[in-house]
Amino acid sequence: MENNSQKPKTNGALLAALIIMTGLAGVSSYLYFDQKKVSENQEVTISERVEELSTTRVKLDSISTALDAKIAEVQKLGGDVSELEKMKVQLEEDKATLKKGNRISIAKYESKIKQYEAFLVEKDTLIANLQRENVTLASNVKTLDEENTGLKVKGQQFRDSVTTVVAEVQSQNQDLTTKVTRAAALKAQNVKVFAVNAKGKVKEDDSYKAKRLDKIKLVYTLQDNPLTKEEPKDVFVRVLDPSGAVVSDMANGSGTFTVDGNETIYTTKQTVNYTSNGQNVELLYSRGLPYKPGKYTVELYSEGFRIGSGEFAVR
Repeated sequence: MENNSQKPKTNGALLAALIIMTGLAGVSSYLYFDQKKVSENQEVTISERVEELSTTRVKLDSISTALDAKIAEVQKLGGDVSELEKMKVQLEEDKATLKKGNRISIAKYESKIKQYEAFLVEKDTLIANLQRENVTLASNVKTLDEENTGLKVKGQQFRDSVTTVVAEVQSQNQDLTTKVTRAAALKAQNVKVFAVNAKGKVKEDDSYKAKRLDKIKLVYTLQDNPLTKEEPKDVFVRVLDPSGAVVSDMANGSGTFTVDGNETIYTTKQTVNYTSNGQNVELLYSRGLPYKPGKYTVELYSEGFRIGSGEFAVR
């Protein structure tokens, strides 16, 4: 009887233990599958987080590239880039913060990205305005250049015209001055040349023997001219031999003077105190060398003008 009563008790204990073990196994299985599901959810969340961060970085890099292009374009167009550069600094700070990845709010960065994109759109409008202004400015500059070129041409034409007029006036004044000066120049009349021998005897003839010609005596009359200033006048004498060469001897007072802008040799010269009363003038010239046979010409000059001439012959 005792054995039969113990047997049911033993079976009940085994059954209870089996039930407990089955329950524990079920709980363990539930906990395992629940933990696995949580782990899988965490992996999905981390993967999504990494993808969101990567996408955000790509967007920020793209905005940074676009911002650099806008800065370069505005600088090229001559606009103000201070606001763009300020935004560039802020963008680089946001990129650096995102790179650290500590407690980053993707939603906050999405909002920042939208602000950056709106800023870029705004600057596109600014660049378009600058481009239009530059086109207008270039057109205005071209117009001004064309007007300036036209003004330069007209100015040059005016200067050329003025230069021409001035040159004509100067030429007319020079002609007038020359005419007045010529009108006021001395006039030598009755120019005669006489031979003077070694004894000082003067001989009047059509020609003179070379051996008896020691000196020549030049006699002429200065015409009365009210335009001529009464003052000492230099009279230059040129004696031309039969070949047309000027008879000159530097040791006997020969030299050079200017006629019509050209330097010319003279034979001798004298200073005459002009008195404007039809005065007679005499000049004695000694060459110191014998004269060659032939016809000689005597020319008189004063103040750059030829005022008279005469001739004599040597046989």
